[in-house]
Amino acid sequence: MMDILKKVFGKTSEEGKQGGGRDVSHDIRIASCALLLEMSQIDDEFSDSERDRIMSILKKNFQISDEHAEALLKASKEGLDGSIDLWRFTNLINKNYSPEEKFGLIEIIWKIAYADGKLDKHEDYLVHKLAQLLRLDHTRLIEAKLKVKREYRPL
Repeated sequence: MMDILKKVFGKTSEEGKQGGGRDVSHDIRIASCALLLEMSQIDDEFSDSERDRIMSILKKNFQISDEHAEALLKASKEGLDGSIDLWRFTNLINKNYSPEEKFGLIEIIWKIAYADGKLDKHEDYLVHKLAQLLRLDHTRLIEAKLKVKREYRPL
């Protein structure tokens, strides 16, 4: 299954490859999606609005079909299930994302946190923890939160 996903999401040029032919762009998509999934499930409720928002984000940001978004969601869930922490995901993002790209990701994470219309204390804790792991300063974190709150539209 991972080979199929790599073909679906991977770059065709060599710029997305690390030594050994591993496709970094695919791994980054898995890592980003895993963080979104973790946020959506931290309050022990994975609502339809959260799932819909994640699917919408995946399709828009990665320019993929419903089928491919479903496959990415599934691969990310498998990655999360096989992981004891989020460091491996955030480490990959830190190595490959610019500060602005990480800011964009934390903004998307805030959108997932607010997808059901409320911010749970566990969601708030996790987004702060992710900001630390992504090496974003508190000012940028709050800037992203306020931007999302101003633009919030429930699904």
